[in-house]
Amino acid sequence: MRYGCSSDLGTICRAAAAAFGLMLGLAPVAAGGVALAQAETGKKAPPTRVAVDRVVKEPVFQTVPVIGRFVARQSGDVAALSRGPVGEILVDVGDRVAQGQLIARLVLDRIRANRDLRSAEMQEKQAALRTAEAQLNIANDELARLDKLRMSAAFSKARRTDKRNEVLKYRSEVAEAQASVGQAEVNLELAEIDLRNAEIRAPYDAVVSQRHVVAGNYVDVGDRIVTLINDRELEVEASVPSDRLRGLKVGRTVTLNLDDGGALKAVVRAIIPAESVMTRTRPVRFVPDMDGGEAAAGFAKDQNVTVEIPISDTRDVVTVHKDGVVSRAGGNHVFVVSDGTVEKRTVRLGPAFGKRFGVLSGLRPGDLVAIKGNERLSPGQKVVHDDPDGSGPKPVKAPAPSGTAG
Repeated sequence: MRYGCSSDLGTICRAAAAAFGLMLGLAPVAAGGVALAQAETGKKAPPTRVAVDRVVKEPVFQTVPVIGRFVARQSGDVAALSRGPVGEILVDVGDRVAQGQLIARLVLDRIRANRDLRSAEMQEKQAALRTAEAQLNIANDELARLDKLRMSAAFSKARRTDKRNEVLKYRSEVAEAQASVGQAEVNLELAEIDLRNAEIRAPYDAVVSQRHVVAGNYVDVGDRIVTLINDRELEVEASVPSDRLRGLKVGRTVTLNLDDGGALKAVVRAIIPAESVMTRTRPVRFVPDMDGGEAAAGFAKDQNVTVEIPISDTRDVVTVHKDGVVSRAGGNHVFVVSDGTVEKRTVRLGPAFGKRFGVLSGLRPGDLVAIKGNERLSPGQKVVHDDPDGSGPKPVKAPAPSGTAG
């Protein structure tokens, strides 16, 4: 069977063929127009905005992290110094108290009555002393009169001897009465102390962390009333391996890293000469710089903190921000910004120092390195950024690369 176009269909076939040929002829023209439009669009694409950081040469030292904790220099139980039933508790858990503030009060009736009894006893002893002193004075006067009659016929040696013995007796009674007065004074002072101690006061500024009694409880001397924590005088204690103590000295400043990402500076106050036989560590105390007691109140006793323990002497090292380093299979590289364009630079890195890497080669101090938006950069790409000194966005000419770390 033969297939083809009839006379009527021939015209249609020829027209279709012509249209198909026209489409084939116009295709390259259309593709070229699209490519030209894309090229023009590329020329007008705005520069990519990036954040930059300057390569610096700074004194650094190598550190190792050690877990420490905040400890309160003042904390513990406030004890009763008098015995008796508790009359009232004036604070609750979480209350902040000032030094000398009244915390609790015992029932005072019995304590006051005991004080009054001791006061009456002392008055009685003082009266007895005055009586003994008066009798001694009388006996001394009589002995003196007998001594004046020694050369007369009326003098009696036996009577003088008896009077002298009587004087000795009264002197002994005076001494006994004086001792009784002293004892009564001490008893009165003890009663006064019990009365004062019946009002229990805060020994230092602190926060109430526990309450151990309620009104009506009977307490003896030494029983716990409340537990206090002075959260405004905190230190950090860390157990440092003994082989890492070489870089620590009293007075040296270290960095404390907090769980929330914050950081504090602290000074070594003491290295305790007591090594654990199990862990081979020694406790070290650090005083954090909290800029006043109010700031310290945001921390808690036993809160964890990471202490950056220095294990080397300070030396000058060229460093780059960690965010500027892009790691690929071929190694580490950075994008250096110069005259509004970026240059891909391979770098050799050293140890890390906090948020920065030490640079062994590839950069020198003063180079500007892209640290944000650098993941999609390519060599020669136009960029715009803010100056590191905080001025507005503009390309900045960086120092010419040297290829080695300074």
